[in-house]
Amino acid sequence: MRYTLHTGEEIQQMLAKIGVGSVDELFRSIPKQVQQASQLELPHPLSEMEALELAESLARSNYDPGSMVSFLGGGAYDHYIPAAVDHLISRSEFYTCYTPYQAEVSQGTLQAIYEYQSLITRLTGMDIANSSGYDGASVTADAALMACAVKRPRSVILVSEALNPAYRKVVETYNSGGGKEVKTVPALSGATDTAELEKLLDEKVACVIVQSPNFFGIVENTAELCRLAHQAGALAVVCSDPVALGLVISPGEAGADIAVGEGQSLGVPTSYGGPYLGYFACREEYKRQLPGRLVGMTEDNQGREGYVLTLQTREQHIRREKATSNICTNQSLLALSATIYMSLLGKEGIRRVAELCLQKTHYLAGRIAELKGWKLAWPDQPFFKEFVVESPRPPSEVIDSLLDKGILAGIDLGKMEKSHQGRMLVAVTERRSKEQMDRFVEALEGL
Repeated sequence: MRYTLHTGEEIQQMLAKIGVGSVDELFRSIPKQVQQASQLELPHPLSEMEALELAESLARSNYDPGSMVSFLGGGAYDHYIPAAVDHLISRSEFYTCYTPYQAEVSQGTLQAIYEYQSLITRLTGMDIANSSGYDGASVTADAALMACAVKRPRSVILVSEALNPAYRKVVETYNSGGGKEVKTVPALSGATDTAELEKLLDEKVACVIVQSPNFFGIVENTAELCRLAHQAGALAVVCSDPVALGLVISPGEAGADIAVGEGQSLGVPTSYGGPYLGYFACREEYKRQLPGRLVGMTEDNQGREGYVLTLQTREQHIRREKATSNICTNQSLLALSATIYMSLLGKEGIRRVAELCLQKTHYLAGRIAELKGWKLAWPDQPFFKEFVVESPRPPSEVIDSLLDKGILAGIDLGKMEKSHQGRMLVAVTERRSKEQMDRFVEALEGL
């Protein structure tokens, strides 16, 4: 959108309309001592062409997956996005829409959200899904809040050490009050330690939160972890990469009560860390405690199919302070992207993407493990799309060196957790070609 400054004549017209003689008079209520006495030292104004060139030069100073080969992961992945996704979400009725409170004029938006919910339930194997949350971290934290509400007066939340560390911090922040306590279940060889989990489980535990594939890319035994949680009377929360669910056991099949995760993999670009969308699904018996917005299908008095917001227990509706959640909106545009992506690929397409990620990840992991001084951190663990390697040089140096070669090498885990010094997280999506992976290995070998 172009911005054109007001002319002097327009400014005088506006001042006259509101009954003041000058701009200084307009701001006379602001005390003199807090006003800027001198002119700001700003550069000279630029023409539109010059401003555009400056903005583009600043943008080019950033590294991005579009201009480099990306092996970054940890919650944001460089997947291929079909051209139809951007084309369809760019329609003005989608990118200008907001809250569909008036169902009679919001049927298109409501139907799109309903389709999203339906696809998420099929993907996760759960009974019901909301219309999306803000991101993977916030829905994971909301799952903990929901579990505590369902299992009141239980107030202890067990979180696997193999859960994304950013998610863990948000869970701790969301649940820092109200008498709740967050405890960490240690990870053994990169996966949740079931023996330690059993020791921590007691009558005070409201839920167990695990991630599979976890932050290190390892596929957890979610069925066993859910069984242990239920055995202690707690709810089981499983956080998953939605693409992985095309191949691995779904949270519903594993026995989870709540399924959450980051939906960025479903047709949303990495976008320098957001905005993204969080998916949230659960068993039907807990639908009254489901946070966020929920769209349902109904019929009007003439028997015609229609869509409405339903079970509105959010704080801006009738529940007020008794609301199940303070999330009163959703990531509609990004949820639409995910809906289009899932619809385009279908069940077999998502499975194929997952297979490619799996095959290519194992190819690259095997090549890196052959290099002198390099090894897989947990070679006996099953992994998907990501793996952890131990580097003979500080990972930060490796990452910086490969930037000059046009490669985003991975994540230095030592910067996130001190216990992982010398380790690097590498992700491989279906976009990475054999030539790109071989070039990555050659670059590592030449350090």
